[in-house]
Amino acid sequence: MLKRLFVSGYKAHELGIFNEKNPGLAIIKKALKRELVRFLEEELEWVIISGQLGVEMWAAETVLELKKEYPQLKLAVITPFLNQEEKWKEETQDYYRNIVMQADYINSVYQTPYQGVWQLGENHKFLLSNSDGILLVYDEENEGSPKFLNKLAAKKADIGDYQLFRINAYDLQTIAEEQQQELYNDYF
Repeated sequence: MLKRLFVSGYKAHELGIFNEKNPGLAIIKKALKRELVRFLEEELEWVIISGQLGVEMWAAETVLELKKEYPQLKLAVITPFLNQEEKWKEETQDYYRNIVMQADYINSVYQTPYQGVWQLGENHKFLLSNSDGILLVYDEENEGSPKFLNKLAAKKADIGDYQLFRINAYDLQTIAEEQQQELYNDYF
């Protein structure tokens, strides 16, 4: 049973998405929404993120939107360390804080500021241990930052009662083609 879903994936810059106008962003959000709705119909209660910019924050936006239709859905933001956003641009900090303020649960694995990159790996292990599955926007042909998390999740799924779901480049291409077809049908 999938009640607690960890959602992660690429950082925005790894996908070349630098603002809300990028057409790829709508496709990623549509893919996330499609999967989350499917899980909601199977008893999903919590979506958990670490607050990483990119897929995780887009998932949070999607959750906040879905809460209107699915009020039982909750968002948890569990950061690796305190004040992870403090060195980001002010505009990015405002975006992050606006979303995090709307979360149902906020905490940090380490109750200290940044001490080292090891905190990120430990955070992943904690989130995998405290979820029933993971939805990862990740394509093995374009590894990037989710590579380590994908390996950890795959190992956990192989040895136990843990579910690993991926949204890959093919899935995103399919959604893009569906949108093109819809535009074509609307036009003609």
